[in-house]
Amino acid sequence: MKINNEKTDILSVLFTEEQIAARVQELADQLSADYAGKDPLFVCVLKGASFFYADICRKMSTRIFMDFIAVSSYANNSKSTGVVRIIKDLDKNITGRHVIIVEDIIDSGLTLQYLTDLFNSRKPASVKTLTLLDKITEHKLVIAPNYCGFEIPDHFVVGYGLDYSDYYRNLPYIGVLNPTVYQ
Repeated sequence: MKINNEKTDILSVLFTEEQIAARVQELADQLSADYAGKDPLFVCVLKGASFFYADICRKMSTRIFMDFIAVSSYANNSKSTGVVRIIKDLDKNITGRHVIIVEDIIDSGLTLQYLTDLFNSRKPASVKTLTLLDKITEHKLVIAPNYCGFEIPDHFVVGYGLDYSDYYRNLPYIGVLNPTVYQ
């Protein structure tokens, strides 16, 4: 693996810090209205969604609860392996709760489908999905997020929590990673 620096590793910026902040506020306003009085449980899919999750939770104007789940389907690859493993399960019981799964990106849709099915088996009041990015050309399964920040083309993207081999998460924007880094 060859990690150079931001100037050569990032081909282009898809969404600036300001664009992301504006969209997060719009989503938080919509979710606050949709879940007013319902005390939803926001579940962060670690680690990629952590930046988005923290920002969306801070912007909510209604009472929320928070929990975390860690799954893996990439194993340091640029494409999903197709196998979802739970690394850390929820701490809270979701029976009868309104659950919102907060994901960083939908590539194949496998992880989000797996989590939606898993959570539905635990008898919540509802399960909805919120993703920062939806790579609509990649869906292998029929799943669409209930709430989406941005739709993107088929590029490998990093920044704002998204990574390649744990690098680039701390970039304040979302950028297209140069293929020479991961090929």
